[in-house]
Amino acid sequence: MEKKSKILIVDDAVDTVELLRKRLRFEGYDTAEAYDGEEALKQVTEYNPDLIILDIMMPKLDGYEVCQRLRSNENTKYIPVLMLTAKSTVEDKVKGLNLGADHYLAKPFDYKELSARVRSLVARKEAREKLVEEEKAEALEQMMGEVEHEIRNPLTSIGGFARRVYEKLSEGDPNKRYMEMIINDVARLENMVKGLLELKTAAISYRELTNINDVIMEALKSFEQHIEDRGIEVKTELGDNLPPISIDREQMKMALANLIQNSIEAMQDEPKILKMTTRISDGRMEIQVSDTGKGIPKDKIKNIFDPFFTSKTRGPGVGLTFTLKIIQGHGGTVSVESEPRKGTIFTIRLPLKVRGRC
Repeated sequence: MEKKSKILIVDDAVDTVELLRKRLRFEGYDTAEAYDGEEALKQVTEYNPDLIILDIMMPKLDGYEVCQRLRSNENTKYIPVLMLTAKSTVEDKVKGLNLGADHYLAKPFDYKELSARVRSLVARKEAREKLVEEEKAEALEQMMGEVEHEIRNPLTSIGGFARRVYEKLSEGDPNKRYMEMIINDVARLENMVKGLLELKTAAISYRELTNINDVIMEALKSFEQHIEDRGIEVKTELGDNLPPISIDREQMKMALANLIQNSIEAMQDEPKILKMTTRISDGRMEIQVSDTGKGIPKDKIKNIFDPFFTSKTRGPGVGLTFTLKIIQGHGGTVSVESEPRKGTIFTIRLPLKVRGRC
């Protein structure tokens, strides 16, 4: 199932909300509703809409105040806002636009015009997000080249000399502990550089028709000891008679391994359940990796695929970035749903027919 664009409808008139909800859902959008300004701001945080249809005359906070607060918040400043109101004077429109509204429609409105505006604003947001992702990818490529030339060689020298000094120090020498810390930190940095170089080569792949269930079982096997040590229960619901898909087997195994590792590290308290699922959905291969871990806060979920993203419980890394790049390189998508203290579900969707080489 393709991701639906999400629209938050904010109006204290129940009949207007109901009309928009029915028509927008009929057009294929996902919707949520709010009936006053305070509820609207709360819904924006929880629902994370792609577009807000915002009335002006509302209780608690009016639409002007809501729009101003959205534009002053870094997390919400780029969400498109379509103001919909009975206040239709030029001064009202100018005020709304000056506060950051993207468009203004007066009631009573023509739904065809509103629908066209919604499509335009959603498409503009999608285009902006695509541009941001392309700029991130370009910056990452440039950074990886610099890392390869400027960091890898010094790290190798530092690590090598530190190990030589460590070996020559006596067991009672207090400096031995400091050298051990240097060696461990160098090893961590070397692993990070290795991950970056793997990202750089992820676009080069050899694809062959493969049973995805076999790849999943191979990825799980590499974590057998970790799973046993942590007392994690593994559940598999792998579809029967799935068609083979054209993938780079080793890359896909690494992508899945990153998701499995993420799930294992997220589960600290009981119950600890890791679930792997495969099926055909809407003509695409769907793979789910779910856990009963600590979950991901809503304000961080957008950033988890960014390189070097750091959470409070995990250090910076490129594992999920690597996974995303592999899946996108196979013409697929990765989505994530999470609820704090209840768990996380990663869903991979891959096309069933891809050319054998790329």
